[in-house]
Amino acid sequence: MALPARQPRSVFPELSELFDSLRLPALGTVFGNNPIRVEDRIDEGRYIVRAELPGLDPDQDISVTVDHGRLDIHAERTEEKTEKGRSEFSYGSFHRSVTLPAGAKDDDVEASYTQGILTISIGLGEEPDTAKKIDIKTTD
Repeated sequence: MALPARQPRSVFPELSELFDSLRLPALGTVFGNNPIRVEDRIDEGRYIVRAELPGLDPDQDISVTVDHGRLDIHAERTEEKTEKGRSEFSYGSFHRSVTLPAGAKDDDVEASYTQGILTISIGLGEEPDTAKKIDIKTTD
């Protein structure tokens, strides 16, 4: 079985990465969501996405969904209020969407969480043929 060709990365970052870089200290992220940093690769017929989510309870704070060629990761970190001290931690809702490569099987998804890293593994199948010859009918 041939693996689907890896889509080349654009010279330009994904829009979510661009928006995530526009952080203003007083306002958080310009578009409201905190970023989730990810890395991805294809390994032994599987698409692997790793997300950096330290200090969360995967059973209560993290949600992973796959739908129509998109992987969505949602997380929530609740702020612990204290009278003294300061915090540089990010609190609130976190979200990241990743476009899946061609041939990704949305019914073959596994996720695990170890030492603050969420790892999602998605099976890959044959890349569907995208070109289709269309017959042209003639009329008199």
